[in-house]
Amino acid sequence: MTSLALDSAAIATTVERAIAGDEIAFARIVGTYHLDLVRVAYVICGDEGLAEDAAQAAWWIAWRKLPSLRDPERLRPWLVAVAANEARKLVRREHRHGIVELKIAPDPSPEADPAGAIDHVDLANALRHLKPEDRALVALRYAADLDSSELAPVLGISPSGVRTRLSRLTPTQRRGSRTTELSRPRRSVTLWRTHSS
Repeated sequence: MTSLALDSAAIATTVERAIAGDEIAFARIVGTYHLDLVRVAYVICGDEGLAEDAAQAAWWIAWRKLPSLRDPERLRPWLVAVAANEARKLVRREHRHGIVELKIAPDPSPEADPAGAIDHVDLANALRHLKPEDRALVALRYAADLDSSELAPVLGISPSGVRTRLSRLTPTQRRGSRTTELSRPRRSVTLWRTHSS
């Protein structure tokens, strides 16, 4: 979810002010949704640096194209879709198919099962085998927590079409005896975590 909550009226007012050129209003939008954009981009790119680059590029586009947003209620889905598109462009440009470095933060609880870290590795491996478009769909659904009715206008297909595409991704992830479930990721799996200094 987002770090700062904006209700419907606040979103509409903030978007109107940002469209009028109010940099503080736009900064509020950035502060509210930046982590969502980075999280979605990270799922697509698999690289923290590229994810940040994609989010920054998305903010530049959002600043320029914010007047084209018809419904302020759709701000978050629109922003994460822009970030997903930028992440896909970066992946294509970088042609990253090499080794993916996984940064797995240890669970602070001493009774935590160390085998839980396997979920992180399994998820990263499953995502790496997907095409960028499919990683974007998974990111928008699970990292951005958009439902099929929010994804449908972004993808230009019906909500049932979104659900069908997502269900078709799950069987492709079954390899050997282990199955990586993209359809219902565990709550404990963190797709991206910031490290504070």
